[in-house]
Amino acid sequence: MSDDSSNRPDIQLEDHGSKGRYVFRSAAGDEAEMTFTKVGERQVIIDHTEVPDAFRGQGVGLHLVTRAVEDARAAGKTIIPLCPFAASQFRRHPEWADVLKR
Repeated sequence: MSDDSSNRPDIQLEDHGSKGRYVFRSAAGDEAEMTFTKVGERQVIIDHTEVPDAFRGQGVGLHLVTRAVEDARAAGKTIIPLCPFAASQFRRHPEWADVLKR
């Protein structure tokens, strides 16, 4: 774990074979998610991010994308960010270029 992990929300990975999602749930039951589709063994398409108003301004969407980047990097995979939010985060984070599918 990185030193700043204590500042991050607890994000769960739900893997359903060819598809999956990263989910953050609040104590009140609100749920933010980022869904993905696997393409072969080495690529992941981030296709949707949804963050309810209850989480706005808290960086939850960024944490979801960051977790996907970390997981992809650890597994030697690349990411295709089709979701407009994820694509905008990749533009803001050039340090993620190693996992961005070109």
